[in-house]
Amino acid sequence: MIMTVLGEIRPEDLGKTLVHEHIAVDFSSAEEQVYITDELRKDIVNTMKPYLEQVKNLGFKTLIECTPKFVGRDVKSLKILSKDTGINIVTNTGFYAFGNYNYIPMKIRNFSPEDFAKIWIDEWKNGIENTGIKPGFIKTSVNHGKLSDLDKKIIIASAITHLETGLTIACHTGEKECAKEVANIIEKEGIDPSALIIVHADAIEDFDTHLELLNRGFILEYDSIGGRPIEYHVELINKVIKTGFLDQVLISHDAGWYTINEKGGAKERIRPYTDISLKFLPQLYKRGYNTDIEKKLLIENPRRIFDIRIRKR
Repeated sequence: MIMTVLGEIRPEDLGKTLVHEHIAVDFSSAEEQVYITDELRKDIVNTMKPYLEQVKNLGFKTLIECTPKFVGRDVKSLKILSKDTGINIVTNTGFYAFGNYNYIPMKIRNFSPEDFAKIWIDEWKNGIENTGIKPGFIKTSVNHGKLSDLDKKIIIASAITHLETGLTIACHTGEKECAKEVANIIEKEGIDPSALIIVHADAIEDFDTHLELLNRGFILEYDSIGGRPIEYHVELINKVIKTGFLDQVLISHDAGWYTINEKGGAKERIRPYTDISLKFLPQLYKRGYNTDIEKKLLIENPRRIFDIRIRKR
C-alpha cells in the first residue's frame, strides 16, 4: 500500500508522481521553529495551491513531500491542500542531520538509535502530532564526508524503523563518501538495498559511484531537475539507460519552498514543479525515447519503490 495524508491507497492509484518536492520549509533551527498559526497555515495553503493545480493539469496525481519534522513539516497544511486539489500528498517521519545537526533538538542528540526509531514508529502507528495523519516513508539526511556517530545513529534508526513498519528510507546525501557509508550501514542492518533511496544522487559527479550503488541494488534519486541545466539530467538519464539500471532511478525537482522563517514566505523564490514536463521530457523525446520512459520514471518506479513492505536482505 501507499500511505497519503488522507489515508491508505493502492500502489496502482499513485499515478504519475513527483517523488521529492516541498510545500513549506523552515530553515531556522530545531529550537527556533516558527509556530504555524491558522493565519500562517492559510497563507501557505493559498500560496501553494496554484502550484499543485498546475501539477494536476500536467497529469500528475501524487506529490511526495520531503520536509522533515523540525524543518517546517506541517501535515495539517498538506491535508488541506490534498483535499482542495485532489492531489495525493505523502508526508514522512524521520530526522534531518545535514547542516551540522541544526534540525535535531540538542536535548535528544544523545539518543540511541532505538530511541529515535521509537519516535518514528510511534508516528506510523498512532499518527503525527495528534492529527491521525501517518507518514508514507522515512526521510533522513547525513552530513558530507565520513559519518559521525550521530549520523550513524540516524541511519541505524531508519533501518530499525523500516524493519518494524516497511516504510521506504530516503536519505539526503549528495556526496559519494557519505552515500557509500549510508549504503553500507543499511546492508549491515539487514535491509535490502531496494529499500534505500540515495537522495540528491545527481549531485555526485563521479558516475562510477552511481554505477557502484546501482549494481548493489540501491535506488538513486535525481531530484534537482530545473536546478541545473536540463542537458545535465538528460545526459545522466541517457547514461543510466545505456547501463540498464532505469528501474532503480527516480526523478523530481526539489522545488516549491514557501519559506516559513522568512518575510512573506519568500514567495518570490518559489519554484514551480513543471520543468520535468515542460523541459526535461521533451529533450528526452528529441533523443528518440518514447513515452515508455515517462511511464517508467514517473509511474512504475515510484509505485514499486514507495510501496510499504518490509524488505530484508
